[in-house]
Amino acid sequence: MTKGSASAVDKALDLLEAIARSTTPMTLSELAEEVGMLRPTAHRVLGELASRGWVFRYDGRYLPGPAALQVSHEAAAHSLAALCNPALQALSERTDMMVNLQVLESSGSRIIAALRPDRLKMITRMLGDLLPPHRFAGPLAFLAALDASALAPYLKLVEQAGYPLDGPNGFLADIEETRATGFAVVHKRSRDIIGSVSRAACSRKGSPLCAVTVIGFDSDFDDDTVAMVQEHLRRTTDDIEQLLTDHAGGKRSTESGDEG
Repeated sequence: MTKGSASAVDKALDLLEAIARSTTPMTLSELAEEVGMLRPTAHRVLGELASRGWVFRYDGRYLPGPAALQVSHEAAAHSLAALCNPALQALSERTDMMVNLQVLESSGSRIIAALRPDRLKMITRMLGDLLPPHRFAGPLAFLAALDASALAPYLKLVEQAGYPLDGPNGFLADIEETRATGFAVVHKRSRDIIGSVSRAACSRKGSPLCAVTVIGFDSDFDDDTVAMVQEHLRRTTDDIEQLLTDHAGGKRSTESGDEG
């Protein structure tokens, strides 16, 4: 089948595959050339993909969208890390702490980006690591944003790990506190020298898209510092939510296909 006679599905898949295999976001012109498609056709198909959440359009370039992120962790690392890096960098500079970005998987949350100031270089970035639900602030922020049916499999994992679910110090109490405050805080735990605060960025429907976590030495997190971190973290995740929902919705600067 020639490119000219390709079906709508073929055209969409050609563009999605080109976006997914690229290590840097591509422009409309680059994508059209890559797949051998006319620019107006590529523009129309990309607009449809964006409206369904399969691609982001950001600054004239295209990246895998939230629908693609649900089926590809590699796409998540490429797109979310690239898209959110400026916000993460600014958050790290404002707090003078390590910042990471996480996506939710079936067994916990995975760190896909991490920025660390020089003063904290002795703390490992754990880039690429999968974090269990009950030990870290990032997965806790994710799970607090889930409804009961989505949360249930993770609670089984916590039980299997031997961590208590019930009681004032149990995992369910951690979930409720995170829901009440909007922040997951892992601080003042025995034998822990690292503290962290995390918040999930969610879609318009409330499902978590990613989580941003601020990490430092546990001794750094006095009450004033926790409040400061939470304020900066709130602004950062609000910005990321706006960024992701805007571009998942397929906002475009023109309707003519005259993009960079």
